[in-house]
Amino acid sequence: MELFDLLKPEAVRVITAASSKKRLLQDVSEVANISYGFEQSLTLDALVERESLGPTGVGNGVALPHARLADANRVCGTFVLLEKPVNFGAADRQPVDIVFSLFAPENAGVEHLKALALVSRTLRDNSVCAKLRANADAGTLYTILTEAYRTQAA
Repeated sequence: MELFDLLKPEAVRVITAASSKKRLLQDVSEVANISYGFEQSLTLDALVERESLGPTGVGNGVALPHARLADANRVCGTFVLLEKPVNFGAADRQPVDIVFSLFAPENAGVEHLKALALVSRTLRDNSVCAKLRANADAGTLYTILTEAYRTQAA
């Protein structure tokens, strides 16, 4: 599994203003709706429900919200870069500006965990995050994300 297996180019966005975690999750749900056809309100509900179990802010300005969706037929994701970081309740108390969301079928099992591990590994790389933060073009962000894993694997 590689990031280009999880992420469509049109599912990568730069958002100029998300005023709160809730607004950010609404934006993520909208991107998932446009890119994959997921019902926006159900996607938002699933993300909010997952966040109620514990925040998915993993530190260093990165969040990995994820949810299982009845209308997902494979594991897929969205990527959002925020121009202005928002409080996400991360363990390190740092605001979040890099958000990679994953959506999986309700019965995805180990595939969901493999995808989460792949995204986490990629975004733990400080040089990848620095490149992402230095670019505001969605196409460039997609390239950075999908080539980061290939470089690490080589």
